[in-house]
Amino acid sequence: MNTQVPTHRPSRITRAIALLEHLAPAWFAMVMGWCGLSQAWLRATDVLGDTALGLGLVAAIFAQFIFVLLCLACIVRLHAHPNAVAADMRHPVRHAFMAALPVSILLLASLGINLLWGSDRTLDWALRFLWCVGSILEIAATIWVVGRWLKSTENGGLQWAALTPAFFIPVVGNVLAPLGGVSIGLEAWATAQFGVGVFLWLVLQTLMFVRMAQAGPLPARMAPTWFITMVPPSLMGLSLLQLDAPLTLAWMMWGIGAFFLCLSLTQVQTVREQPFSMAYWSMSFPLGAFTSLTLRMSQAHGGAWLELPATLLLAITSLLILGLTLVTWRGLRHGHLLVPDK
Repeated sequence: MNTQVPTHRPSRITRAIALLEHLAPAWFAMVMGWCGLSQAWLRATDVLGDTALGLGLVAAIFAQFIFVLLCLACIVRLHAHPNAVAADMRHPVRHAFMAALPVSILLLASLGINLLWGSDRTLDWALRFLWCVGSILEIAATIWVVGRWLKSTENGGLQWAALTPAFFIPVVGNVLAPLGGVSIGLEAWATAQFGVGVFLWLVLQTLMFVRMAQAGPLPARMAPTWFITMVPPSLMGLSLLQLDAPLTLAWMMWGIGAFFLCLSLTQVQTVREQPFSMAYWSMSFPLGAFTSLTLRMSQAHGGAWLELPATLLLAITSLLILGLTLVTWRGLRHGHLLVPDK
């Protein structure tokens, strides 16, 4: 008589927790992408009216939904896979994405401030608190990332081959500070943080060109990250306008952003040849940020010629982020995304 030992298949919850080991901090790029799309649609209200406002609200709510889900998943991951989290923090490339969390907080706070500030005192207090938390965490993340550069290569210091446009992420959080900070009465603090971002952008942009000369082109799978180079000048242009800086400076930032957009487009064929990964989301927020600046400049003196390009950019950015979201959902269902990093 044959006896069979019963096999116990792991439950869905157990399998899901196991997969969270591979939930890298780069997943917060989804939140940044949807926040960028929301910002872009809200900037389009002067042209498209209530339709743009409604779509901007929907995008903001969806960004908040993704943020909450990712935060819950990260808490579970920290408890179940602490070694994986530690490995991300030691990784020469992935550690820069740790700043995506405070950047996401700052973006969500700025959206809330732009939409709801002044409607309720309690809500104003909550938004100010959220913005301050994001600001402090962003500064801490920036100091931590830059502090790694001071170490030797053997101890996790800066390596030319590991330097990618992902290192701009800490810069992004600092240069966007005025977008929310000015409205809540923290203009001095936001301006100081903005200055840190401008300084680091100049340093990192120089290092990126030196890296190309020292270590050659980026790995093909990192090609989408070239779009991140558009983010600092785009957000700096928006922040300069928020700080009532001369319009000339904003036009300069728009020109630099347009240059990096054209430069990034030369990598599209390489991007298309790569299998889908979360690196593709590196294109989402940069396009949203540049679209927001283009829409803003189309309403500025001498910018009427940008109205059609800005509308086209808004449509392209919307389709791109919707497409990325659908492909990401499909990848999760089929088990293609939460896998060990190659």
